[in-house]
Amino acid sequence: MKEHIAACVQIAIKPNEIQRNIEKAAYWLERAAKEYEAELVVFPESITTGFSPNMTVDAFYEILEPIPGRHTRDIQKLAKELGTHVVFPLYERGKNKREVFNSSLMIDDRGEIIGKYRKTHPFPTERKEGGGWTTPGNETVVVDTKLGKIGMIICYDGDFPELSRVLALKGAEIITRPSALLRSFEIWEMTNKARAYDNHVYVLGVNAIGPDAAENYYFGHSMIVSPIAQTLAQARGTEEIIAAKLDPDPIKYVSYGTRSPMIFDHLEDRNVKVYSEILQSGKSTFEPTRRIPYHK
Repeated sequence: MKEHIAACVQIAIKPNEIQRNIEKAAYWLERAAKEYEAELVVFPESITTGFSPNMTVDAFYEILEPIPGRHTRDIQKLAKELGTHVVFPLYERGKNKREVFNSSLMIDDRGEIIGKYRKTHPFPTERKEGGGWTTPGNETVVVDTKLGKIGMIICYDGDFPELSRVLALKGAEIITRPSALLRSFEIWEMTNKARAYDNHVYVLGVNAIGPDAAENYYFGHSMIVSPIAQTLAQARGTEEIIAAKLDPDPIKYVSYGTRSPMIFDHLEDRNVKVYSEILQSGKSTFEPTRRIPYHK
């Protein structure tokens, strides 16, 4: 990984006004690149529409586009002009009717889409089985860029330690987590810091603000967390950019502000023999209010 400045752009959208939201994202992308000298810029989840479309799957499918296409063209062009890498999350029209993916794109400094991740853990109400609109992806993605190896997750994915661990084992040095998170700030902070510390990676958590079409209100507080769980940058609950310089040698010391050496590696120190039972279905012994029928 090379030393570089990474930025999180936290902006509100106009629900389902796709072109207007793309134009707004372009404006803020240019600000992040020019005012913060960011080489990597990450936007919140579903930046072109907002998280919940508040319409039928059929209607939502019709307003979306395949990737690449009209909904990525302007950001790709601007990324090339600015020489900046961009994580651009949006809903993607699938090849099959009514197939909608919650996707996150890695656009490089040439304007090329060099990585595409489809959310593997849609939130229960987002999934079609829960009355929602999203089809889950089934692939993990780590993109080898000029800046470093970047793993990609989206929002609820960050609640699942196994997913981020797989990305770290595949070489990820940074994990980007565009989100539209409605749970508490404590959950947001804890999961970002845990995934960073578990795996000795930088986590760029970028949360939405403002309402979506279903009048869900998001609280922002985007953050950049270091591989030793230090908050390097912290946003508020308003539109703004945060940025931090990412050190390519970040785990020499056990904590920040000290020269006490770090002598452990969570990946190397695993006792993998005890994990043989991890790959099986399960459920909590405690009951939530409602369970979504995922399995037919």
